[in-house]
Amino acid sequence: MITGSIVALVTPMLDNGKVDWGALDRLIDFHIDNGTDSIVAVGTTGESATLDVKEHCLVIKHVVNRVAGRIPVIAGTGANSTAEAIELTETAHQSGADACLLVTPYYNKPTQEGLYQHHKAISDAVEIPQILYNVPGRTACDMLPETVARIAELKNVVGIKEATGDLERAKQVIDAVPEGFAVYSGDDATAFELILLGGHGNISVTANVLPAQMSRLCQLALAGKAEEAKALNDELMVVHNAMFLESNPIPVKWALADMGLMGQGIRLPLTVLDSKYRAQVHDALKTVGAVK
Repeated sequence: MITGSIVALVTPMLDNGKVDWGALDRLIDFHIDNGTDSIVAVGTTGESATLDVKEHCLVIKHVVNRVAGRIPVIAGTGANSTAEAIELTETAHQSGADACLLVTPYYNKPTQEGLYQHHKAISDAVEIPQILYNVPGRTACDMLPETVARIAELKNVVGIKEATGDLERAKQVIDAVPEGFAVYSGDDATAFELILLGGHGNISVTANVLPAQMSRLCQLALAGKAEEAKALNDELMVVHNAMFLESNPIPVKWALADMGLMGQGIRLPLTVLDSKYRAQVHDALKTVGAVK
């Protein structure tokens, strides 16, 4: 089981929108050097919705090769087409990814039975550990706890990223799934609380800019050190909030550029962070020592 701080890695880009492979290498090494436990390559924070299938697969393979077994790599392979999700998942498997993260199909709003059949088809098709990803605020599709429990019985399905930020919902999921099924937070502000409820880690946006601090936060929560975890989370809350001043990953990509780790490149229809928010993001980073 993968546990701890799992970064939902951005995909760095040049000003022309092409992938910046050199910056990607630097980010990967930055995370490994600072205690990140696992990397999600081309999740939704990695702009999976705007990379074409060829690029998507190339980035996954590149991350796997650069990591070279130092930490697990989880490939984002979700899609609103089951056939495309199978194609991406199979490619990730062939590229050597350790697991795949499959966001609920977005826009087309499948039924709960449709969600089950979607994941059953992927599970049947590809022999790789698969992690569900429920983020209804972005997908207009909510995978209910009883559906999670049903899908959790499928072979290869090993966990879920629960990103509602609703701790009552998270507890329902934790109580519903089989023993050994991993439940991860997808909401930085409440991640330590979900872990204290019995969760296994955090798939994080904030970890892009604060890998060491987010790793420490997860370690404290996994060890049951609630007061210490809360104190650290309170310090980091200014950054958690800043990362969502505009749609993710707009703020986090600008923050990484502000830190000198990559350029400001982002792909349309996303745009560079509005100038009215830049001082707020910079000040949040400065508060925790990430910039001067």
